[in-house]
Amino acid sequence: MKLQNKTLLITGGASGIGFLMCRMALEKGARSVVIWDVNQTNMDKAVAELSPLGKVYAYQVDVTSAEQIATTHTLMQQEGIVVDVLINCAGIVRGNATFDKQTLRDIDLTMAVNALAPMYVSREFLPEMLERHSGHICNIASAAGLIANPRMSVYAASKWAAIGWSESMRIELQESKSGVRVTTVTPYYISTGMFDGVRSRVLPILKPERVARKILRAIERNKIMLGMPLGYHFIRICQAILPLRWFDVFAKMLGIYSTMDNFTGRKA
Repeated sequence: MKLQNKTLLITGGASGIGFLMCRMALEKGARSVVIWDVNQTNMDKAVAELSPLGKVYAYQVDVTSAEQIATTHTLMQQEGIVVDVLINCAGIVRGNATFDKQTLRDIDLTMAVNALAPMYVSREFLPEMLERHSGHICNIASAAGLIANPRMSVYAASKWAAIGWSESMRIELQESKSGVRVTTVTPYYISTGMFDGVRSRVLPILKPERVARKILRAIERNKIMLGMPLGYHFIRICQAILPLRWFDVFAKMLGIYSTMDNFTGRKA
């Protein structure tokens, strides 16, 4: 699906790779971008910066609230906005505590934003895509949803859930010959501030601009799954062929299991 003359809805679109994808989509000739975000200040800044490039809509939405999602969708319909591409980009990580020290609030919030919210938003917009026999849903998950890592158990759980749901939905739509496509993205750490303090010994921490560009390219090419960086695929192969205890040793040698030790996260 070419992005030219298309309307994209990007959750978490006021900052990070969400904002970069908004900018790049408009530069590619998108008809408009729709930003959903909880941070009004960031949205105001994003709209001011993006408006010279094209049409920008912005709505303050808590994507963990099915009610707010439905209300905002109705408002968009009243304003004549038809979404061609939905990118579920909003995400959070709540520290690097081991699971025994996780709070119930952190568990609930992480699962709500990273796993449930993409389902809620997609469920809202999918029916109209099915009616048009056209559309694309892109779900930004994480490499942590495929390779378990200490000190991020709940985050990993949320991304495993997101990947399983995204892939299952893709197959359902494919088998029904619906015309709606699904792309699942599983990047390694990205230097947006969300994972400040992370140390990676072997695999490079990804640059946001490159990630945003590759995601949009994957959507245009109807790619099923996008994993980054290239070395990540080698680790996945090792994970598939090695006994789990051997893979643990291998992961420790590469420093994968210690990446979160010095995590600080984005400062408020």
